[in-house]
Amino acid sequence: MDAMAYLEQQKARIDRLIAQYWPRALDERAMERLVGPVRYQHDLEAVNRGMADPIWDFLDRGGKRWRPALFLLVAEALGGDMDAVKDACIIPELAHEGSIVVDDIEDLGEMRRGKPALHKLFGEDIAINAGNFLYFLPLVALPRLRVERDLLLQAYGVYAEEMVNIHFGQGTDIFWHKGKRDQITEAQYLQMCAFKTGCLARMAGRLAAALSGADPLTERAVGRFCESLGIAFQIQDDILSASGGEFQAKKGFGDDITEGKRSLLVIHTLGKADPADRRRLLEILDQHTREPRLIEEALALLEKHGAAGYARELAQRLVQEAWQELSPLLKDSEAKDTLASFAQFAVERKL
Repeated sequence: MDAMAYLEQQKARIDRLIAQYWPRALDERAMERLVGPVRYQHDLEAVNRGMADPIWDFLDRGGKRWRPALFLLVAEALGGDMDAVKDACIIPELAHEGSIVVDDIEDLGEMRRGKPALHKLFGEDIAINAGNFLYFLPLVALPRLRVERDLLLQAYGVYAEEMVNIHFGQGTDIFWHKGKRDQITEAQYLQMCAFKTGCLARMAGRLAAALSGADPLTERAVGRFCESLGIAFQIQDDILSASGGEFQAKKGFGDDITEGKRSLLVIHTLGKADPADRRRLLEILDQHTREPRLIEEALALLEKHGAAGYARELAQRLVQEAWQELSPLLKDSEAKDTLASFAQFAVERKL
């Protein structure tokens, strides 16, 4: 089964698991499951309108759910007890959803998945609270897993490490797109991506490996492969964002240019361009403009210097090298074959 077919097969299952831990409507029974017996009195209207409604507004917009699907696939490929560990697949997904709610506020984003960003609909205060809540909600799943205590402790450790990493990545990215650093190396960009975008895919793989009782060598190889998928996914996002079409219609026209984002395409162009083109691209990025004419000028500079083709080749190489390391450690199975197809999905998707 290829990656796209697997994602279609698993999406409804993943959404049902999320709803088990985060009901669409919070009543007294749901609140007790989440926070224990009430001491005084809940304001159910407040928690529903201030938390449940905005979070489900965001979750219902779609998303590929590829990180929880990746968790399930890795666990299966490693021979994990799927009934015992499956609920943990929601952990990287909910952390991801929280991260992009907050990211949209930090980046002054206007659109997300074809609708106004959450803070545009509900206000920054509600969006910040919702995004932060989604960092902690998935941890509710861990104590309910039917696995040994030492495996649970490993899983908690993985989550803590990766949530630290993602904030280092976001902090670096914010510093760059504020125009604070013009000379960014490709290696620095890849490390930022490994922290920021590779992190949650790596979390999915490492959690699946830890909860399946994999040895440290296998867990590291799984982590590196999943990280490479996350980096490739980000690079493909950057390519799609620079190419227009349906992707830009959902995300917002030229958002990466407006943010002043130092993407791999930008870094490659700055390294190849003559002084005039380089200076002009930096001028536009540092304006954080929403002017279509300027955005199109910046995108034309990226195209002029072959940035998309270079970025796509690099993404393919990263994923292929990581798979070559992991593949010998996995037994032959349908799950392994599907996992291999994720490499192609990450670099060839159109949305």
